[in-house]
Amino acid sequence: MNRFAFPLCLLLAGALIGLAELPYQWLSELGFQLQRLWPLGGDGALDPLLVLATAGATLLFVLLAWGPLAAGRGGGLTGVMALQTARSDAERERALAPLSLRHQLARLPLLALTHLAGLSVGTESPSAALGAALLLALRRRLVPLQQLPLALTAAIGGGAGLGAAFRSPLLGAAYALEELSAVSGFNLVMPTLVLAGIGTLFTTGLGQPARLAEGTAVAMAPELLPLALLITVLAALVGVVLVRLLVPLAQWLGPWLRSRRLPAAVAIAALFTLLAVASTGISLNDGSLALGTALAGTADSPWWAPLPRLLGPLLSIAIGAPGGLMHDSMSLGAVLVGPWLQQLPAEQQAALAAVAAAAAFSGACRTPLFCGLFVFTLQGNAAVLPWLLTAAAIAASIGRWLGGISWNEAQTEAFLRAGAKG
Repeated sequence: MNRFAFPLCLLLAGALIGLAELPYQWLSELGFQLQRLWPLGGDGALDPLLVLATAGATLLFVLLAWGPLAAGRGGGLTGVMALQTARSDAERERALAPLSLRHQLARLPLLALTHLAGLSVGTESPSAALGAALLLALRRRLVPLQQLPLALTAAIGGGAGLGAAFRSPLLGAAYALEELSAVSGFNLVMPTLVLAGIGTLFTTGLGQPARLAEGTAVAMAPELLPLALLITVLAALVGVVLVRLLVPLAQWLGPWLRSRRLPAAVAIAALFTLLAVASTGISLNDGSLALGTALAGTADSPWWAPLPRLLGPLLSIAIGAPGGLMHDSMSLGAVLVGPWLQQLPAEQQAALAAVAAAAAFSGACRTPLFCGLFVFTLQGNAAVLPWLLTAAAIAASIGRWLGGISWNEAQTEAFLRAGAKG
């Protein structure tokens, strides 16, 4: 029976991770439904109640996130990252603190407010943090799971949580491999694939953008290669700019919010709402609605859409909204090129928009395999996958060359500095 104990524990853990991800998917879908009520760059009339709801939810979010629910701020992955380099029991205990299930419960109401307000983040990082927290909690209670080291357990759970949430075990394994774990190989990849695969049996397609029809496999025309390379470089630079602006903005906003919470909350709610009204909703949510149409070759965003798609995430992530850069950077890349490709056939628009999404994403996050696979997961066009991986690899090189510290690295460094001071 002992030889079956570990696989049975993985089976249980995968099922629990899949079930635990369902509230996150429902909340993400709520964000989509609310965003669809806005004209999204059109000329439709704005509903005053919708504007007031956005302002009120943003105000309440800031007051709670920088007050009683501070434990739920951010994507939640700093503990996973810190565990990979922890050398002492004290460092491990501190890294484990934000990965407790209590912290995940504190994040849930903030996630709800995030989507009610339309704050521009997705559920990728919170989904990964939830998977890591749940697997670590199970490890404390199930002896067979204790053969996995702490750091490896957190990385496996994080990858499995993301893979289950987006119904792609391979995506979760790539994330664990490139971003979360200090080690690689069979011991990381196989459990992540198993847990994420089981988890997908329990999750749904809610909270994810529309994708191309199944079976679509239209190759990019070879004559578009020079344009694809130009788009790759430009989108990568946009991803670099996003992180370059975000790191100092978050470092400045934190002390300001702590020192004057109520006036800061009012100011941020007013600023975010004005941005939403001025862009007629384009700045809201994580941009997945615009990304979905771009990846299908039916983009209709105005030429100025990249500006609110840049400003929305900058403000949302800097104030601690639970989420990260993933969908935001993909959406930014896609809307950057969409208006300029409309003279091309729809399938070629879709291919080039996917290249731009992968390049902006990888320029910001510098995880080329994960970024290329993520865009492929959303679009489903296998014929474009080599282009996506190539664009992501080029963009990751540009990001490492020009981008400075990454967002996850900046968060982890701040977390470790705070621990050293404490």
